[in-house]
Parts: sequence; structure tokens; C-alpha cells
Amino acid sequence: MTESGPRELAAPPRRHDLDWLRIIAFGLLVLYHVGMFYVPWGWHVKSVHAGPGAEPLMNLLNPWRLALLFFISGVAFRYLHDKAGALKFAVERTGRLLPVIVFGMIVVVMPQTYFQLREMGEIEPGILAFWPHYITDWEIAGIAVPTWNHLWYVVYLFVYALLLAPVMGLLKAFGRGPGAVLGRIWDRPFGPLAVIGLGFAPMMVYRVLLTPHFDVTHNLVWDWANHAYSFTCVLYGFYAAKSERFWGAVDRALPWALGLSVALGVVLTPIWALWWDQVAEMPVPLWLARAGRVLYAWSMIVTLLGLARRFLNTDGPVRRYLTEAIFPVYILHQTITVAAGYALTRIGFDVWTEFVLLTLITYAGSFAGFEIIRRIRPLRPLFGLKL
Repeated sequence: MTESGPRELAAPPRRHDLDWLRIIAFGLLVLYHVGMFYVPWGWHVKSVHAGPGAEPLMNLLNPWRLALLFFISGVAFRYLHDKAGALKFAVERTGRLLPVIVFGMIVVVMPQTYFQLREMGEIEPGILAFWPHYITDWEIAGIAVPTWNHLWYVVYLFVYALLLAPVMGLLKAFGRGPGAVLGRIWDRPFGPLAVIGLGFAPMMVYRVLLTPHFDVTHNLVWDWANHAYSFTCVLYGFYAAKSERFWGAVDRALPWALGLSVALGVVLTPIWALWWDQVAEMPVPLWLARAGRVLYAWSMIVTLLGLARRFLNTDGPVRRYLTEAIFPVYILHQTITVAAGYALTRIGFDVWTEFVLLTLITYAGSFAGFEIIRRIRPLRPLFGLKL
């Protein structure tokens, strides 16, 4: 490899920092979905205490939580492809993700739709009687069934894996050839700013050209703005996975990205919470706020990557346990949140008691489910675990 090449890490150790970041990202996603029970945004069921109080925290998580997971998935794609090759990569991803999608849609997600329709007053009590209709009817009260709800991330990841499998070799060749110019950019004094700016630029193009025309639907076939963001994050991760120069630039970018993230969060939070109606009527401030949100999302990802490399590159039994547990926990959590939330909010607790109970039930129930699943061999592949 010449000095002008991308300086790839030939045989790096396991990225414990990214393991921890994946665990944290999924853990926050669980908490985010608990939060969806309490904000006025559209969701499956709602607390009687739902209101705007939690929106500022939710708005700070919303722009980057899934983008970070897609980036980490892109890193994983690179390592898996290097180890297995295109065909084995596609077969392995199919065997890992397709059973989760099918079983998740038919079994795991079904109670979410049941409780949503119960809250809407569209069906009578009886989840077992509802189940055959959920599987065989195309639509119930305007809701497509069966559906994947929060498992859209798994569906998209599966599709991206199959799309990328035959061209990953070309992508790696591009990274060693024309794409190597980025490696030289990361080494320059302005490399840290380039990590932020070059990651932000395509996302801002999508914000201008796609987002106004394509709402987020999670329906796979008409979700083009969301696909652009998500697929690009996978490509970023795939390119960055073994680029020593990129990760060096992330290390040097950390102070800049952290400061930028904090500053944008401080500026945007009151705009979102207090002045959005006024800002929305003024084109220039509106687009500045939109650009600020896109920049905040990417700067947060760079910040978290840098912080994880600096403080979380450690191993131990907790990391190993959570690395295996977190995907089944993610698969299970939203059904537990919806079912428990539907029941708890009808008991009459005050908001804080209800929130604490719902959070504890969600995490405890999800981890208890994992402990059961890991011990029953036929269940393991249905929740993304190896046999």
C-alpha cells in the first residue's frame, strides 16, 4: 500500500467502542419509544398524560438515533463482507434478518396493532380472536396488516444488505482508488472540519431535494428521503470501517463536533419548542433551522464516535452480555411498551409514577424475554441470535 492510499486497518481487533455505542443507541431507542407514549406525536397508544413536556428531549434524540445505528451497521457490513465474501455475506444476512422480520411481523408486532385498534375503539376485546384477522386481512380500520412497525429498521437493513452484496467489492476498490483522495483529506490540518462538512453536505442536499416531497413512511416502497439518509449512513460506515485516516480525523474532530453539537442543541431547542410556528412563516430562518438540524444530527454522530473511541474501547463480561442481548431487547421492547402503557394509563397513576413503571417494565420485560429466548434453541434465530 502506498503512502497515498487510504491506509486501511488490515486486521484490526474487534471494535469494542462501536459495540458499546450500538448498545447505547439501542438503549436510547427503547427510552425514545417510551417517550413516544407521552408526546402528542402520532403513535400506537397514548398516555392520558401525553403533552408537549417531553418534546425538547425527544427532539434532541430524534435527528441522529437511527442514523447512528445505520452507520454502525455499515461498519459491520464491511467486516462481514471482508470475512465471508459477497455470496456468504448475502446468505448470512438473510439467515440473520429474514426470520426476525417474518416472525416479528406475524407474532411480535401483532399486539401493538391490537392495542392500537382497541384504543381507537375499532375492535372488541380478545387478542387471540384478533390474531387471524391480523394475519389474513390486508387492512383493518385504515391500518395495513400484518405490519412491521418498529422493525422497519431491520427490513431496511436487510434490503440494503442484499443491494450492496454484489457491489461491495467495487465499493472497496473505489475506496482504494478514486476514494483514496478522502484519505489524504483526513490527514490534512482541516481534516477534522472535513469529517463534519463532507458528512453534512449530502444530507443537506437530501433535505432540500427530497424531504419536502417524501414524508417518512417506513413502508419501504415510498420512503425515498428516509432511504437516502439511511442508505448514505450505511455507505459512510462501510467506507469508514477500516480507514485509519478517517478514525484519526474523528479523534481530532471531537472537540469541534462536541462544541458544535452543544451549541446547535442550545439554539435549536427553544426554536423547536417555542418559536417554530413563527419561524415556519419566514423562509430564511426556516431553512437555517432546517440546516441546523441536519448539521446537528451529523455532528452528534461524529461526537459519539469520537467519545466512544476515547472512553468506551474496553471489553468485559458486561459488554459481551449486552452485545448479544441488545438486538432481541430491541425486537421485544416496543410490544412491551405498548401493552404495558395501554394498561398502566388506565389505572390512574400520576405521570411520574406511570413513566417510571413503564420504563422499568419495558427494560425488565425485554431483558427477561432475552433470558428466555437465549435458552430455547428454536427461538434464537427468530430474534437474531446464532444457534
